[in-house]
Amino acid sequence: MTHPSALDSRASWLRLAISLAIAVVGNVGMWAIIVIMPAMQTEFGVERADASIPYTLTMIGFALGNYYIGRVVDRWGITVALSGAALMLGVGFGLGAFAPNIWVLSALQLITGFGSAACFGPLIADISHWFLKRRGIAVAIAASGNYLSGGIWPLVLAEVLAGPGGWRSAYLIIAATCVAVMIPLSLLLRAQVSEAGRAEAESAAASRALTSGFSPRALTWLLAVAGIGCCVAMSMPQVHIVALSADLGYGPAVGAEMLSLMLFGGVASRLVSGALADRIGGVATLLIGSGLQCVALFLYLPTSGLNALYLVSLIFGLSQGGIVPSYAVVVREYLPAREAGQRVGFVMMSTILGMALGGWMSGWIYDLTGSYQWAFLNGIAFNLVNIAIIGLILIRSRPRRRGTVPA
Repeated sequence: MTHPSALDSRASWLRLAISLAIAVVGNVGMWAIIVIMPAMQTEFGVERADASIPYTLTMIGFALGNYYIGRVVDRWGITVALSGAALMLGVGFGLGAFAPNIWVLSALQLITGFGSAACFGPLIADISHWFLKRRGIAVAIAASGNYLSGGIWPLVLAEVLAGPGGWRSAYLIIAATCVAVMIPLSLLLRAQVSEAGRAEAESAAASRALTSGFSPRALTWLLAVAGIGCCVAMSMPQVHIVALSADLGYGPAVGAEMLSLMLFGGVASRLVSGALADRIGGVATLLIGSGLQCVALFLYLPTSGLNALYLVSLIFGLSQGGIVPSYAVVVREYLPAREAGQRVGFVMMSTILGMALGGWMSGWIYDLTGSYQWAFLNGIAFNLVNIAIIGLILIRSRPRRRGTVPA
């Protein structure tokens, strides 16, 4: 059915609240493997690089899901996408609890990653249709579900890991929770924005569209490459902070706390960045976040003390949280609304591929060097590539003449 409400209405905010709740549950697929990595590595008796493979395949599935589920949303709506994703999460985590080796677990992580993707890019694209004046903050709130999930679930899973069932019991709990929560809530999102609202959003996109000397396709690919760069950098602390904590003798539970602190800081960063994007635009906001992330990565290099690691992890979260949502804002500012699902999904896919690549690269560098120092430096180098691309887009951007917005 078609919802009669205008953009930025009470119905829009209610839909955002439901979307946030779904995102907190469904994004567990991205974080669970990080928390169980030390226990899983010990049980299967593999090296750190091999132990990173399940995470890498999770993120590959997450990346592909952002694009392909985004296309499903454009065609059939978010409810169909979320219901199917919940079933995939139930199957992936349920079977994963019985995986006999790391290779079977890795294959199943591809499924869980794909399912979790529905709760990120596609959900963000859907909510972006319901807001105009407050689109930046709305997108940021929807995207914060990913970090809230990463802040809450590691604490819950750490308690389960300490029990007799270990990580396998944790996976069964996740499977049941995803199915029980996501499917009923997704049915509340069956309404679609009115045609008048869509027309209003398209008109605003045309009037706000920017020309940077790039075609829409070229601009989309530039954003994709920039997304890979920033997220290779972002993955080093996010993926390996639990393992780093264990290496330093503080234990995986302390690492899980650092990850939660990092991600809660990321939530605050996303909200501030969303409000900022409504004032100065997505590209400028993205460049600020990328610069701050690079500074925070440098702070990890000399840090090994317990309190210092807590502090730097919080600083990192506060620095980088707004980066990925800003890509969605940029896509909606520059490109046609009717292609929001696939275009946002494609750029989100690139950021997740960056996370997957960076997560594996950091483990590989660790195995080669016995330390995470060069892994941090590798992240900094990729971050500088990201800054260069976004800076170029910002410098070359200028208002587009009326009638020249491409379809």
